[in-house]
Amino acid sequence: MAKEYDLVILGGGTGGYVAAIRASQLGMQVAIVEKGELGGTCLHRGCIPSKALLRSAEVFRQTKEAAEYGVETKDPSLNFNKVQERKNKIVDTLHKGVQGLMKKGKIDVFQGYGRILGPSIFSPMPGTISIEYANGDENTMIVPKNVLIATGSKPKSLPGLEMDGKLIMSSDDALKMETLPASILIVGGGVIGVEWASMLTDFGVDVTVLEYAEQILPTEDKAIALEVEKQLKKRGVTFVKGAKVLPDSLETGDNITISAEKGEAVESYTAEKMLVSVGREANTTNIGIENTDIAVEKGFIKTNAFYQTKESHIYAIGDVIGGMQLAHVASHEGIVAVEHMADENPLALEYDNIPSCIYSSPEAASVGLSEKQATEKGYEVKVGKFPFKAIGKALVHGESEGFVKIVADKKTEDLLGIHMVGPHVTDLISEAGLAKVLDATPWELGHTVHPHPTLSEIVGEAALAVEGKQIHG
Repeated sequence: MAKEYDLVILGGGTGGYVAAIRASQLGMQVAIVEKGELGGTCLHRGCIPSKALLRSAEVFRQTKEAAEYGVETKDPSLNFNKVQERKNKIVDTLHKGVQGLMKKGKIDVFQGYGRILGPSIFSPMPGTISIEYANGDENTMIVPKNVLIATGSKPKSLPGLEMDGKLIMSSDDALKMETLPASILIVGGGVIGVEWASMLTDFGVDVTVLEYAEQILPTEDKAIALEVEKQLKKRGVTFVKGAKVLPDSLETGDNITISAEKGEAVESYTAEKMLVSVGREANTTNIGIENTDIAVEKGFIKTNAFYQTKESHIYAIGDVIGGMQLAHVASHEGIVAVEHMADENPLALEYDNIPSCIYSSPEAASVGLSEKQATEKGYEVKVGKFPFKAIGKALVHGESEGFVKIVADKKTEDLLGIHMVGPHVTDLISEAGLAKVLDATPWELGHTVHPHPTLSEIVGEAALAVEGKQIHG
């Protein structure tokens, strides 16, 4: 007899396992079906390992600059094997932590490939899950009252530019590099491409970024993107914007060569390796969607505000539904979905209140609308901007480039967007996120007392700058 559950989750990534924990707290009997390892892309092939490498790159660069702080060092060198060992240790520690959380919540974990079946002897509705095992063991059938699809995404490829994992890599492949190349071409100047450019240039790799748009980080406020580009150029990264890569021109051998159109000209670029970073696509194939009435649009599963699909007992969250495609977003979507299943009347997420972060050096972070987006939506805006060079703690840290920019509605005084670039802004952005949730005004942010000397003072100064009342600028 097939085992029954209140909820079966396809995918044990950040969204999936957080949803499982919340469901367990609500008294549900829960199972996760995961073909790989608990923690998914974020823990094993994304957020955590890439940030571990970025931290090593930052320390290496700072060590080389230590003399500026009066600390004399002699020719620091990089042991990339140790860098990878440290990354793997962090991932392993967190993986064990997630496994422990599953045991604590009495959540069953099936390590196999889950597929949704249509109506059957087990259930009159689609949703029975067939679990296939890599070792060839007989399939297991489990019957849930509710299903949550949290199967995530994978790196996109460019047609005609297929990744072999060695010369032409995805970010997944790059994380497994045993040695660093002397040079690399990064196709795509979005968040992932910029983070890798920052990391690799700090490791001493010659980096060229080919970006199709006329702005790197196309989803960010223009001023933020320009500042990130300026600082990375200073450290040696070459950016080619408005570059249409021509896959047919690809030549491989000891190096890799490819051409790109830029305006009416065609330029050729050569490097030891290539990293393709042109976005991610949802994992929706072969999970049984065809056995349901679930709607898919442009490769992503369609849901309502509480993540229900057209099959009311089947929900979907995270990268598989598109949107912001961030781990913390998937987690909160999972919580909302589970609470909706349990009739807890959750509030729908307001995506304009969710911060996003870029962990390059310099860091960048934002919440809400950019100045351009706000103007396009018809707002009459006013803007406050304040530089880190006027913040004492930034000078103490030796990281005084960058700024905070606040976009407000001129008529209502509401905060529309807060954008940051500079030291530790991926931590500072949480205050901005809270301000958005509480529907604060720049006046309220500006009159919040920020301790001195701290980097957080910049938020108060930028808020005061909206009305030209900043103190130190």
